Amino acid sequence: MKIAIMQPYLFPYIGYFSLIKATDFWVVFDNVQFIRHGWIERNKVLNSNGGCQYIKVPLVKASRQNLIKDTYIRFDENWESKILAQLTCYKKKAPFYTEVINLLEQIFQKKTKDITSLNILALKKVSEYIGIPFNYEVLSQTEMDFSNTIKEAGDWALQISKYYKADMYINPYGGKDIFNIENFKNEGIDIKFLKNNLDTYNQNNDKFKPGLSIIDVLMFNSPIETKKLIDSYIFC
Repeated sequence: MKIAIMQPYLFPYIGYFSLIKATDFWVVFDNVQFIRHGWIERNKVLNSNGGCQYIKVPLVKASRQNLIKDTYIRFDENWESKILAQLTCYKKKAPFYTEVINLLEQIFQKKTKDITSLNILALKKVSEYIGIPFNYEVLSQTEMDFSNTIKEAGDWALQISKYYKADMYINPYGGKDIFNIENFKNEGIDIKFLKNNLDTYNQNNDKFKPGLSIIDVLMFNSPIETKKLIDSYIFC
């Protein structure tokens, strides 16, 4: 079994979905510290000037030590309508605008209370729309306790891989340096690093803006075309 372990990001970039498609099982890594102004509660899309803007989910204020799993959404403002309004800049230039807005409206209708649940729901719905499987478990909802076995950052992945009896652990290439490959080999677990080609696509823009939210990809590409972009990666 091939597994990956990632924090739950909000409508992440296409490389995140490449990792989902490349694995058999996904572990939602939600019992670690929440870092504000990362990718848990926000992401980037195009704006009306051809530049970039953030879409963002407002969160209840909490301590710096707050875990992702304990991070809750604020509902004292209509953030769903704000996000949808921000995306109207796509209306005249994106061929799949209507389909994507309908997808987002389905997600927002659920009124999830915490950011982990919202992001998991979005990952499920987007994966379903594209046509790729998303089999997952939320780490905080298991009985795993590795507090005495974690000595360095890469140990989380090793211990979780052992717990699920995985044959292979796959990680984004950018995190390669934190892992001791020999430790995985000693446990009979192969480890690979996925590197996306991040192919360009037509954004009807003066200059291509890479690394935007999957929302941007879906605006300009059909599910079949999106799947081709997702499949454009190599293992290192």
